[in-house]
Amino acid sequence: MGPGTDVWPQCTSLDNYGYSKECAPTMEEDDEPEDSDNINQPKASKPPRNLQPMRHCISQAMLAGTSDSKSTNESTGIKSPQNERSPYLPVFRSGSCSEMGPKPYMEDEYICVDDLRQHLDAQPDYPFHGAFYGVFDGHGGIDAASFTKRNILEFVLEDPSFPKGVKKAVKNAFAKVDHALADTRSLDNSSGTTALTALILGRNMLIANAGDSRAVLGKRGRAIELSTDHKPSCTSEKQRIEKLGGVIYDGYLNGQLSVARALGDWHMKGPKGSDGPLSAEPELEEVTLAEEDEFLIIGCDGLWDVMSSQYAVTIVRKELMIHNDPEKCSRELVREASKRNSCDNLTVVVVCFSSDPPPKIEIPKMHRRRSISAEGLDVLKGVLGNV
Repeated sequence: MGPGTDVWPQCTSLDNYGYSKECAPTMEEDDEPEDSDNINQPKASKPPRNLQPMRHCISQAMLAGTSDSKSTNESTGIKSPQNERSPYLPVFRSGSCSEMGPKPYMEDEYICVDDLRQHLDAQPDYPFHGAFYGVFDGHGGIDAASFTKRNILEFVLEDPSFPKGVKKAVKNAFAKVDHALADTRSLDNSSGTTALTALILGRNMLIANAGDSRAVLGKRGRAIELSTDHKPSCTSEKQRIEKLGGVIYDGYLNGQLSVARALGDWHMKGPKGSDGPLSAEPELEEVTLAEEDEFLIIGCDGLWDVMSSQYAVTIVRKELMIHNDPEKCSRELVREASKRNSCDNLTVVVVCFSSDPPPKIEIPKMHRRRSISAEGLDVLKGVLGNV
């Protein structure tokens, strides 16, 4: 869609989802090829330390009153209902908690928008049911994180590619924030921030991540990681950094920064448009939400440094079944991270996709017939005969 084109086309007919058949949101990039690093398959969560990983284990647990026969969405690898034309639509409600922790200053920011239409003043009848969430972990001061929080959603919505080319619009918004941090004189251009956002339109959720924050999907009690922690020691990031002339010293990029991707930090970057070891380009992960997708956790690294993804999902699901309040869940995660001696600022957002609490999971009883061999029967008879 070129500049000057109406990005809110008039809609004449709606499909079973309540979307226009002419302008339903897609995650295409307007013919821009996706990076080979962007893997569409969701990643299994990291297991707790000192336990054997079970990354490909299929649970035998079944929900009471539901069928275990599901079809698979080929593009995402996440199970979805058999009827692809089902009227399922997620309901967005969120809660957040942000605390300074043991650090002497606060550099984290976050944003929660449960109804995207509130930010579309020019088109109040826009048909898409959407939401937007983000966490921003600043360093070198609060300037970069605060600027990103205030502007990134606006940059996405005003991009000419939105809403038909959502991936391209999000990538452009990250680049626009990054360049603005270099050009705005009132900001400290040595300040930087990680950025993780979740843009949801209907059932389509797009995760964009630059840095070491993390997004985790709670799927009937299982943790599905939807982002990669961009640490300099990560194999793919290390190869990219060294290829572009950077070095990693004691886990730090060029001996200065503990992340491999960030917005800002222009004292470490070259001229605009050049490829440097410190990248502002986000990795993208697209998910089509289904009924078994219960909630999303996004948090800065202060949480994930002391807690596995699976443990966080277990806490949130347990809490939701008690009080069904995502804000209380966020507080509980922060409280647990503090107990585990997190040494960073702590910021967590929990997003629920239903107004109801998660259903109870029942483990089916196994009915197995036991048998004994002929040899064993003879041994048993001998034992009993001697009694």
